[in-house]
Amino acid sequence: MTDLDLSTVESAETVDARGSACPGPLLEAKKGIGKVKVGEILQIFSNDSGTRVDIPAWSNKVGHEYLGVLEADGYDKHFVKRNK
Repeated sequence: MTDLDLSTVESAETVDARGSACPGPLLEAKKGIGKVKVGEILQIFSNDSGTRVDIPAWSNKVGHEYLGVLEADGYDKHFVKRNK
């Protein structure tokens, strides 16, 4: 993770997985990352607590950069930079 101010990050694509239980948000993130170019950022909305572990682990496993999470009103905003 970086010291990036996530509130100012421009995402190329947003996946809204709110209301989806595990593994739904992760599956949506996997589909969504294919819609962004290398170097661009995917934003994932999720209110499933498991996503806080799943998205960073998946990002690191497949070679993308997990930038972090912002808490919103009842859900989280996760940010992943596509690296390959």
